[in-house]
Amino acid sequence: MSSELEIEFKNLVTVDEFTKLIHEFNIEKEDMVIQKNYYFDTPEFDIKNISCALRIRKKKGDYELTLKQPVKDGNWETNEYLEEQAALKMIETGYLPDGEVKNTLTDLNIDFNTLSCFGSLTTKRAEIAYLGGLLVFDYSSYLNKEDYEIEYEVTDKNKGEENFRKLLEHFQIPLRLSENKVIRFYREYKKLKNGH
Repeated sequence: MSSELEIEFKNLVTVDEFTKLIHEFNIEKEDMVIQKNYYFDTPEFDIKNISCALRIRKKKGDYELTLKQPVKDGNWETNEYLEEQAALKMIETGYLPDGEVKNTLTDLNIDFNTLSCFGSLTTKRAEIAYLGGLLVFDYSSYLNKEDYEIEYEVTDKNKGEENFRKLLEHFQIPLRLSENKVIRFYREYKKLKNGH
């Protein structure tokens, strides 16, 4: 189990901008790693309603359970490694194993007994070190939608923001509203559920 402050800057990009960036940073097809996020909430979306997110991420055969909670400079992440059997059980039934995530949800007054997996998002991701941070190139597909995004994960918010802004300016990419993947997923989920 680990907990950490996640400070990241995000920007949605067009397919052409994405192609240019991966070319400029020498990202090859084989550098892209597939990961799959499974999102969980109560039937009333109690986790989303307090601006948190709960997911299991499958990456390279490993499963990690993550609860994200907003804090001043980013998100506080509580992460737990899950054995495959426990992860698959949670995906199928919503059963949350004992641990820090379960304890935190209890502290937040979330009824973890009503959790269910309401969908998944698949990302092809490449990561490179960049100016003291991690530059991430993501192509995501979910609910009949696709998007392209770059993220910059850092430990110093001010320096990271400056480096990210300069990167976008250098490649003449406009700053675009880029919500977290789970928020984009929720929005698309709601549209489909309401028949739009």
